Formats: sequence, C-alpha cells, structure tokens
Amino acid sequence: MNVAELFIQCLEKEGVTKVFGVPGEENEDILFALADSKTIEFIPCRHEQGAAFIANVWGRLSGKAGVCLATLGPGATNLITGIADANLDKSPVVVITAQGDLNRLHHESHQLLDIVNMFKPITKWNVAIQGPEVVPEVIRKAFKIAQLEKPGATHIELSEDIAKEKVPAQLAPLNKGFVRRPAPEKESIEKVVELLRTAKRPLILAGNGAIRARVNKVLSQFVQKTNMPLIATFMGKGAISDKLPQSLLAMGLGFKDYVMQAIEKADCVLTIGYDIAEYAPEEWNPKADKKIIHLDFEAAEVYQHYIPTVELVGDITLAIKAIARKLGKDFNPAKKKAWYTPIRNRILKDIKSYDLKTGDNLTVPGTLNILRSMMEDDDLVISDVGAHKMWIARNYPCYCPNGCIISNGLASMGISLPGGIAGALLNGNRRVVSLMGDGGALMNIQELETAKRLGISYTVIVFNDNDYGLISWKQERSANRTAGTTISNPDFVKLGESFGWNGYRPTTVADLKKVLEDCLNNKQLNLIEIPIDASVNQALVQKLKNFFEKK
Repeated sequence: MNVAELFIQCLEKEGVTKVFGVPGEENEDILFALADSKTIEFIPCRHEQGAAFIANVWGRLSGKAGVCLATLGPGATNLITGIADANLDKSPVVVITAQGDLNRLHHESHQLLDIVNMFKPITKWNVAIQGPEVVPEVIRKAFKIAQLEKPGATHIELSEDIAKEKVPAQLAPLNKGFVRRPAPEKESIEKVVELLRTAKRPLILAGNGAIRARVNKVLSQFVQKTNMPLIATFMGKGAISDKLPQSLLAMGLGFKDYVMQAIEKADCVLTIGYDIAEYAPEEWNPKADKKIIHLDFEAAEVYQHYIPTVELVGDITLAIKAIARKLGKDFNPAKKKAWYTPIRNRILKDIKSYDLKTGDNLTVPGTLNILRSMMEDDDLVISDVGAHKMWIARNYPCYCPNGCIISNGLASMGISLPGGIAGALLNGNRRVVSLMGDGGALMNIQELETAKRLGISYTVIVFNDNDYGLISWKQERSANRTAGTTISNPDFVKLGESFGWNGYRPTTVADLKKVLEDCLNNKQLNLIEIPIDASVNQALVQKLKNFFEKK
C-alpha cells in the first residue's frame, strides 16, 4: 500500500463519501486511490472554485467537513476564494492539494508556489505531509480541527513523490474520539439571569453559531417561555421559525431598517453564536452603551462596540437550558404587552406590500413572496451575493435551521450555483433553489455541467438587470450616481439549455407563478432567468428614510 492509498483509507474512516475537485498530474495517485475506494466518490468539477464552494456548503449544511481536491499551482490558487469563504462563514472543510517532488522545491520550478504559506491566513490549520508515518495523525487532526467549534477550513498538501512511497505495515487510520463541550460555569449563569431579570426590554441576537449548534428546539422553547424577541443575522436565519411571534426576522442591511427600532429600544442584548464578521457591532450598538450578554463557543473578540457585561463560553444548548431553569416559570418581561409586536407587524406588512399584481414589473422581493408561498417549511434556498441577497435576508421568512443559506463572512459571489449541488446531493427529497444575480451567475456557470452529469435536480433563478446591482445600490445611496457597474449578458435560457437544463424566461406575473410551480415540482434541473425592475432598491431606501425622519 502506498501513501495515497493510506490517505484515502483515512478519509473513509472519517466518513467521507464525496470529494469534489479537478484532476491534475501531481495528484494522480490520490485519484487512482479514490477510484478504487468502495465508499468515496470523486466528483470532477469544472473549476476548483466551484469544487471549494460545493464542499463549503456541504460542510455548512451537514456539519461534517466537506472535502475538495486540487493540484498544485493554479489548481491551488483557484481554491482560495471558496476556502476563505468557508473559513469566515465557519463552515468545516478539508482541502487537499498536490505538490511537486520534494527534490525540486528548493529552486524555481514549474507551477511551484508555497501553497502551505499561501493557505495559512485562510485556514484554521494546514500542513505539508513530509513522510508516510504522519499520514493518519495529519488527517485525523485536519478533520478534528475543521469540525471543532468554531469550524473552518484546514489544508493538507501531499507531494507526488510522497504519495507513491510505500507505507509501513503497522500504519492504519486513527479512530475518532468523542469531544464534549463544557457547560458555562454556574456563577456566570447567575450573572446572566440577574441581567435579564433587571432588564425591561431584553432581546436576543442569534448568529451563525445558533444554526451550527442545532439549538433550534431549545431556543424556540426559550423565546416562547420568556417572550423575548429574537433578531437573526443573515447567517442566523432559521435559528427559530419566523412564524413564531417572537421573531423579528433578520438584520444586516447597510442602512436603517424597521428591525433596528427593536434593538434601539432594547436595554439588554443576549447574543447567541454571533460572529462579528457577520454584521459589525457599531451598526447595532453605535453608542457602545448596550448591556451585552455573549453566549458562544469562544470568548468575545475585543471590540469597542462589543464589550459584553458577561461572557458565557461553552455549549450553547446547555447554557440556554441552564438560563431557562434559573429564570423560572414567572419570567416574562413582555407578558402585559409585547413591546416588540408592533415592530414585527410592521416588518410583515412591509414584506406583504411587495406582492406582485397583474401588470406589475417583476422584482426580486415580489418573486420571493411567490417562492415562499410555494416552498415547504423545510425546503432550502441558497443565496448568492448581490442586491438580491439583501432582499432574501430581509424579506424571505425562514422556518427551519439551514432553510436559507447566505454567505456573509467573506460574502463571495458565485457560491449559490455550486452550493445547490451540495444541497441536492445531501437530500434528494428536499427542494433546493439557488438564487443569484446575473453577476454572480457567470462566476461559476460552468458547474451547470457538473449538476447535469450527476443526475441531480434543483432550480436556479437568475435575477437579470444587466448590472452589478448591489454596487449600484450602494453608489446611488452614497453619491446619487453609478460608475463601472453596467454589464451585458448572454441568453441565460439558451445557455442553460445548452447544458441540458430546462430554460425559462417569464415576463409576466402569471408566467412567473406557473414557471415556479412547474419547476418546484418537476424534479429536474431548471434555470429561470427573471428580467427584474431594480428600482425597488432605491425606493426601499427612500421609504425607510421617510419613515425614520417622521419618527
């Protein structure tokens, strides 16, 4: 047995079933070993960034590390955006890259780059394998670190000469141990309870960690028992169902929205699994005067606008249960009148106002309302990055954890089309819709072929305004003009059809409803191009400005 074969045995021991990547000369022994594996399938992708994004979303949805593979040089550099995105979004991913023979690494050589140092700032841990003896430990460590809170990316480099070396007979994959996160200490729980009991308008801010921790059931019970309102970050959507009266949906726009009224009125904010990278604290705590309770797997970062009064570090679920027990049955700061209910009603009324009527131009928020009405509670929407992301975060209610995937750490365009492949592979019975703008769509459009080859089914929606719409939106707000954002596009319908997908371009409200209904139920690959009226973007800014000026 050679090192490459032992490497794949270790992946099998970790429970890996899919490896996404692009083949190269220097990783051929790994590819041969994958081909001989009885439990792991290698899925060739059309670009390394696409492979990285599939592994990224795989890790985020499953909680188990997605795995991607590339060769040295340009193969490795093409992975960088998807891996950096996974690391900032706290998605567990293990990256494998090839390298040339060790005997040529000391001088300038074909495609030679220092990949380990290149990946150092965008991974939790990474290493080059120097000999057969370390393979079991390296792979076990890579998966353990990638999946430990807070999750992220790890990287292993395997040179082509080491991959061919024979393995000593005694070497074998290592067993996985059980890691239990500690519960927060009793004294800290008591301090939290004291803060909540003295607060008049406590509020919960749920972030990415509240989704990863799978705390939905416990957190839902907690907000219903205490009647405390909850706001999610973009990546925290689904921490509780937006059907619950305590949900105020999400915050994260670059300008003041209705939901900010609640956090302005709150005198104590309990953050659960909140990452500063999701939404800067100065956006919701500009005066740095909020009493903050930090509940997460790690201590809070030092930040002027985020200085917690108490930090609860440990298992989120155990902490919530402990707080609930200590508060007792009589704690309900809003039992006379829920102070936040008018804000929730205003948010829901505003979402409803974007319903499309016969003769209306098609818009992103109008499309989302139709889509939400047709999707089951546990179906999956994956957002790309662009103006549409803001509308999805703001206007698309989410009813379950990981029912709406949004990248908001690195926030990289191009994630949702390959991400849909991960969603469809993980659960073939779950309806998956990938939403993107025309800008993000063409960043990884090549993975349409990968999806077709795999025989999976999901729907891609491309909102087309021939513009980098989010940048235009920002420029119009700041300078009342745009520059460098106008683009042109191919015929997306014909492009999709050329890859073997069904292609649609509805232009009326009636057509849109019929196309969406057909695509959600046909269990095929569908690409829907929707020409949109982007004027709703600036109209929202003006509407909110008028509202808050009256206040």
